[in-house]
Amino acid sequence: MTNADHVLTVLQHSHELLTEAAAPLLPDEVLKPSYASEWSIAQVLSHLGSGAEIYSRFLVAGSTSAAPPERATFMAIWDEWKAKTPKSQVIDGLAVDGSFLDHVAELSSEQAAAFRVQMFVGEVDLAGFLLARLGEHAVHTWDVRVALDPAATIPVDAAELLVPRLSEIASRSGRVGNADLSIAVQTTEPERRLSLRVSPDGVRLVDGTLGEVTMRLPAEALVRLVYGRLDAQHTPAGMEADGVDLDQLRAVFPGF
Repeated sequence: MTNADHVLTVLQHSHELLTEAAAPLLPDEVLKPSYASEWSIAQVLSHLGSGAEIYSRFLVAGSTSAAPPERATFMAIWDEWKAKTPKSQVIDGLAVDGSFLDHVAELSSEQAAAFRVQMFVGEVDLAGFLLARLGEHAVHTWDVRVALDPAATIPVDAAELLVPRLSEIASRSGRVGNADLSIAVQTTEPERRLSLRVSPDGVRLVDGTLGEVTMRLPAEALVRLVYGRLDAQHTPAGMEADGVDLDQLRAVFPGF
């Protein structure tokens, strides 16, 4: 099982990268488009800030056996964040995001071990809870950073934790269409061997390298592919994909 302390450290690193990118921005700069479709940089921070506030409610529930927040609570939080000015969305987003991580770090060892909370995918322990947050945090931090630096990538420490979770994401978000693909996937940083199968039955990404063709790429690029963020302008130069139609593969993972 993944150690919750390690996931928290990776989340803290992601928060640091987000802060380095967003905190110095001027009021007009936060209005620039992020990579996320139809969202400005400020709106990404609003999403992460409101998410941190919601996750804080789940944190209380999981550490005290209180009832988890309901959707009506989410709606009220989202409305509050949408009403903020763009600059406030950035400033408050960074502040609330940092406070959430501080509150996790303040849990006693007993609270951390006993932590359980019911979320969208079922009951999770503290490591699973933080991994769920890392998925959206690392990807949306990239959405901001790449808008300011086209060479930005998802950090290796985050990619290492997110690749094992891609099977669930791929099966849920992948769109089959007319695709019929069987690809052996090999990643670096970290090294993993996976098989991607796209058929009328759905999308499956599993351990093993069975496939008709082979694709080699950094693990962070595989994360971005599954999250719909591997367009031609942000595809690693050293990626090998002999016999793979990348445009067809991108259509399987349009993003969310």
